[in-house]
Amino acid sequence: MNHILVANKVSKSYGGHTALQNVSIEIPKNSIYGLLGPNGAGKTTLIRIINQITYPDQGELLFEGQPLKAEHISQIGYLPEERGLYKSMKVGEQALYLAQLKGLSKTDAKQKLKYWFDRLEIGDWWNKKIQELSKGMAQKIQFIVTVLHEPKLLIFDEPFSGFDPINANTIKDEILKLKENGTSIIFSTHRMESVEELCEYIALIHRSEKILDGKLSDIKEAYKKNIFKVALETQYPMELLGQLKKGFQVLNSEFEANQLSFSVQLPSSNSGELLSLLGSKGNIKNFTETIPSTNEIFIRTVESKGIAHE
Repeated sequence: MNHILVANKVSKSYGGHTALQNVSIEIPKNSIYGLLGPNGAGKTTLIRIINQITYPDQGELLFEGQPLKAEHISQIGYLPEERGLYKSMKVGEQALYLAQLKGLSKTDAKQKLKYWFDRLEIGDWWNKKIQELSKGMAQKIQFIVTVLHEPKLLIFDEPFSGFDPINANTIKDEILKLKENGTSIIFSTHRMESVEELCEYIALIHRSEKILDGKLSDIKEAYKKNIFKVALETQYPMELLGQLKKGFQVLNSEFEANQLSFSVQLPSSNSGELLSLLGSKGNIKNFTETIPSTNEIFIRTVESKGIAHE
């Protein structure tokens, strides 16, 4: 597999504090890679190393197979969680200035900025000062400046901070479109719910160490517990529950308006015997396997390794 970025056994300490300990990850090209973990886990330190804001004490980073160098910065876009805009400058003036710092000519910058300002419906902000904008509005400007030079790798650190649900969905859609157009993306967050709809690959970092990584669908498959949610129209709820409990673990149940709803854990992934029994006792309305959420996987991984979590 081709990778846009590879980190090999990266470690970083600040005084007596270990921020990263032997962290290795591989970011596939043209993917959205979730860098996950609670605040203080080490995510931002790794991002700063990728951006060459700081340097690792040990380990190496490769960008498209080559040792990461200063020249690669122009191919990386970074949207930090902290706002980095000059409050007293006008929006358009500042966006033009930052775009030129990214290597764009003034003409190209104006053209690309017009495209993005029209796309996000913020053309009338051009002459406003940053200090007149809300947190979410300022984040929109910073998003545009981050993607304007069309880098190969984009790094978003908590990109939805400050956004209302509507604008958060707008930015999610734009991130997905960037990926569709060939951009590789690192998505750093401690909010696991955002991961489900965006990330194909993830790495969980906790207390400076990587504790899990891989393709999200494969990880979810590995963490399944053969638990199914069932809804069944039946005239024999108590009889059925009695039979079920002889061969399966029934986790909860509820009977209302002739419908029995329950969760059941199978001893194996073979659901044929259960389906046969259910079909003989009524009309199956729902039979769905319970897939663990990313948050559940994180908690289970932390607990399985005996690490206290916040």
